[in-house]
Amino acid sequence: MIPFFRAGFHAGRDRKSIDGKLKNLITQMIIPFTVMLVLVVGLFLVFMLQDARMSSNITTASRFNHNFKDEVDLKMYTFVSGSSEELPFAEVETARGLAETLLRTTGNREAHRTIQSVLNLCDNLYDSIVQIRDAVGYDERMQQLESNIYVITELIEEYIYTYLYIEAGELAESQQQFNTVVILESLAAGILMLLLIRRTAARTRKISSSITAPIDALYDRVDEIGHGDLQSRPPVQAEDEKLQSLSDGVEQMVQKLDTQMKLNNEEQLRLRSMELALIQAQINPHFLYNTLDAIVWLIETGKTEQAEKMIISLSTYFRSFLSNGKEIITLAEEERHIRSYLEIQQVRYKDILSYQIDFDPEYSQCLIPKMTLQPLVENAIYHGIKQKRGGGTILISDECDGTWITLRVKDTGTGIPEETLAELRAGLENDETPGFGITAAYKRLKLLFGDKCTFDISSISGVGTEISIRIPWVTEIGEEK
Repeated sequence: MIPFFRAGFHAGRDRKSIDGKLKNLITQMIIPFTVMLVLVVGLFLVFMLQDARMSSNITTASRFNHNFKDEVDLKMYTFVSGSSEELPFAEVETARGLAETLLRTTGNREAHRTIQSVLNLCDNLYDSIVQIRDAVGYDERMQQLESNIYVITELIEEYIYTYLYIEAGELAESQQQFNTVVILESLAAGILMLLLIRRTAARTRKISSSITAPIDALYDRVDEIGHGDLQSRPPVQAEDEKLQSLSDGVEQMVQKLDTQMKLNNEEQLRLRSMELALIQAQINPHFLYNTLDAIVWLIETGKTEQAEKMIISLSTYFRSFLSNGKEIITLAEEERHIRSYLEIQQVRYKDILSYQIDFDPEYSQCLIPKMTLQPLVENAIYHGIKQKRGGGTILISDECDGTWITLRVKDTGTGIPEETLAELRAGLENDETPGFGITAAYKRLKLLFGDKCTFDISSISGVGTEISIRIPWVTEIGEEK
């Protein structure tokens, strides 16, 4: 039944899935916002870098000596009048260095021309100072001082102030542009968000409808199947490939189940008494009933995936239980049997039961009697874990020294009182151990290995119980390692 269900489940892969629609919807939302974010961040960085550059230029220009003209003119006058031999070369070089710095970082054309003029004037001023120094006679020096030096220093100061005015104006204009861009981008982002919200809401309603309507129809169909209606019906139509495949698989499963039931009806009637006798003799019927009830409940509540897993575990459990009629099986087969049993039980007791199976693959071919460990695990669940408030854990492991292999089933349940534990140990030898389900396992081990096997039970009340089995490591009957 399960292979047909899976075949139907994968029948409509060419259709666009709901997962794909949701991813597409998310992509359509993310891309516009990402583009808008990149634009906003990019413009912000451009304006920030531009403002930082202009602010730096203004700060640099502000370091210009505001007494530059007075100091240069005074030094030149005292030199011409003969009161001092010092010339203002240092002041001119400082002004020139400032102009060169600004020339490298200025982007505005007008400001660039202005600072270039300052640089040229500094060169002229330097040359004029040299000419005065080399001139002969007071009158000639005074004439050059008045016609060159005074005029050039005044122009240098004027151009520096003009440069500051231009840069400050450009900075203010840049900030105004930035404010305008921020307002426009905010409006654009708001409009884009409203459009996306409207589109997303419409797409979400459509996707939601395409999910809920087929699920409701599937729920009704599964409910009908649960009440015994195995008549063939057209599959529920769904846009999503998985829902459509699920519906197709359910109908195929129903058809196959109905056909198989009709074909096997007579044979089942003939074998039923024998099979029931076998099952009732070796397993707890309540386990099967409770498992089937849990599967029906999972189907009725729409948890078909969990129901499928539980059916697979139950199928594995019975396959390993029957084991093609073999009474001696490998440790790997016993592990599969235990694992399927615990998977089923964990669905029923998921809030109180946890387990861990730690078997070394190297010893997987070791032979043991069938149903050796499962009764021990069942005993741990019903007499240990279920009785303890808050539940507990079952640990199943193996250990081998090359000759002997030790199998352990340990639980963190309520443990066994000392008097009961003493009775249990004594009863292992005389089949008088009611209620614990471990005597049969012990007897089968004794029949196969005789005195070469040991079966130890240790327990602390309120802490837990551990059962340890020590047997020879053999891979063929009659072989000993």
